[in-house]
This record gives sequence, C-alpha cells and structure tokens, in this order.
Amino acid sequence: MTTGMTTDSRRWAALAAVLVFGWLLYLLAPVLTPFMIAATLAYLADPLVDRLQARRIPRTLGVVAVFALLAVLGAAFIIVLIPLLQRQAAALLALIPKAVEWVQSFLLPRLAELGFDVSAFNVESLQQAMTGHWQQVGTALTRVLAEVTQSGQALLTWVAYLLLIPVVTFYLLRDWDVLVEKIHGLIPRRNEPRVVELTRECNQVLAQFLRGQLTVMAGLAVIYTTGLWIVGLDSAFLIGVVSGLVSFVPYLGFIVGIVLAGFAALIQFGELLPLLWIVVVFGVGQLVEGMILSPLLVGDRIGLHPVAVIFAVMAGGQLFGFFGILLALPVAAVVLVVLRHWHELYLQSAFYTP
Repeated sequence: MTTGMTTDSRRWAALAAVLVFGWLLYLLAPVLTPFMIAATLAYLADPLVDRLQARRIPRTLGVVAVFALLAVLGAAFIIVLIPLLQRQAAALLALIPKAVEWVQSFLLPRLAELGFDVSAFNVESLQQAMTGHWQQVGTALTRVLAEVTQSGQALLTWVAYLLLIPVVTFYLLRDWDVLVEKIHGLIPRRNEPRVVELTRECNQVLAQFLRGQLTVMAGLAVIYTTGLWIVGLDSAFLIGVVSGLVSFVPYLGFIVGIVLAGFAALIQFGELLPLLWIVVVFGVGQLVEGMILSPLLVGDRIGLHPVAVIFAVMAGGQLFGFFGILLALPVAAVVLVVLRHWHELYLQSAFYTP
C-alpha cells in the first residue's frame, strides 16, 4: 500500500513539475528566444566539432574554427543573399501590372473564344485593387519600421539578440559535452537505462530530421535555382530559394515553385514553351530528392509525418510565438519517441492482451 502511494506521489510530483516548467516557458518565451536559437545552432554544429576533436584538435580550437565558418556564412547571407532576394522580389512584384495586361490582352480573349463568360471580369478594378493593396502593405511596413526605429527599447532588444546569440552559441558549443554529462549525472539511477534509451532515440530522430532535412532543402534550392537560371528566368534565385525552404513538406516546394515560376515565365516570355522546361526542372528536383537526397540524408526511420510537422509548428507559434516555432520540432520528436514506447508497452500490457 505504501509503495503504491509513493509511486502515485512521484507521478503527481512529476506531472506538477512538467506543468510548472511549461508555465515558466510560457512566461519566459520572449527572453528564451535567443537562447533557443543559440542552442539549435550549437546542436547542429556539435557533430562537426566532435569530428575535429577526434582528429586531436583541441575542443576550443575546433569550436573557434566552426564558429568562424558559421560567422562567415551568416555574414555572406546578410551581405550578399538578402539584397539579391530583395531585388528579385521587387522585380517579381513589378510584373503584376504586366500580368494584368497579359490577362486582358491574351487570356480573356482565349477564354471568350472557348465560350466562357468573361464580361464579369473587370481587369481595371482588379489592377486598382492590387495596386491599393500593395500601397497599404508598403504603408504598413513603413509604419512598422518607423515604430521599431523610434522605439529605443525595441531597437535595443534586437541589438541585444544579435549580440547575445553568437556569444551563447560559442559557449554552448564549447561546453556541449560537459553539459550533456552533467545532465546525465542528474538522472535517477533506477530510471537511467530507460531515460538514456529515450534520449538516444529522440536525438536520432531530431538529428536526422533537422540536419538531414536542412541539407535536402539546401540541395533542392540549388537544383531549382540552377535549373530556372538555365531556363532564363529573371527571378530564378528567389523562386528557387522559396521552393527549397518550403520543401520540408513533401510536394509543397514542387507545387509552390511551379506556380510561381510558371506565373513569372508567362509574364516574362509570353510563351508556353518555357513552362515545359520549368516542369522539367521541378520534375528533376523531385526525382533527385526522392531517389538520392531524402534516402541518403534523411532516411526512413524519422516517422515525423508532414501533417504532424505543420501542426507542431503552428501550435508552437500560437502558444509561445517565435520561441514556440523553434521549440516545436524538438518537442514533436520527443513526443513521437515517447508515444512509440507507450505503444510498445500497451501492446505488451494485460489490458491489450486477452
């Protein structure tokens, strides 16, 4: 009787600890965001540092080398890629008036010849609405930028984040193995084998998904950008990068890319033949992803369904904001592994078996 009461007390205490921990995360979410970003960067870079350490390079020196590499990549992205993306986005938006003109001069007459009633389609109203919409968006963005720059507290917060993230990343990356060992030492000895097994599986799922999927996304972005550039599309870089970024959901990058590239090609070339080459580009990308990239880099043991990924990201963002988006996939990986073990225990329990 006493043993049962003790076990129940421990379970209630564990549940209370989890609830208090979740409540604290909810309260501290704005403050924890840079630490979560830093922890993610350290987690992704730790295997590279471990490889350098295995080659008898001191841990601190390896961290400095990897950190310098990350800094160079980040600086290159900010200095080179972001302005390029902005220019191509502006060029793509500038095609909207030309697209409206193409609809009026080419598409509507063809639809009318096929017997469709196009009298209710007012191109001038559509163009005015789209122009007004983009003017409102520009006004809103101007107001937001003005408020951010005028608000000293908001500006200082962003500057603090930019300074804090690399510092925290460096120290976490340097002491990563030490932190893991200390956390390991806090696990109750009677639960140590099961906790270590669950942690190992969670790490395997999360590492395969994050590192593998990020590599797949980068590979697809390169394939799509190169292919669209060969086709001659002016916005090849923007559409290729966007298609690669959203490809963590199967076929979403393919669909988004074909729609954007097809729209841009029709307006830029005014012919249907480039559409065939665009389909070829994205078809090749899908074949490379399905036959080479995903099996080699991601594997088939992850088990994170695309719908579960989308729900986890949206739920995390709704509950904790941007911090919740960063926390969504790690939590989803842990929940997946725990549910997998619970399922095995359920199938072996007396409740399931007759």
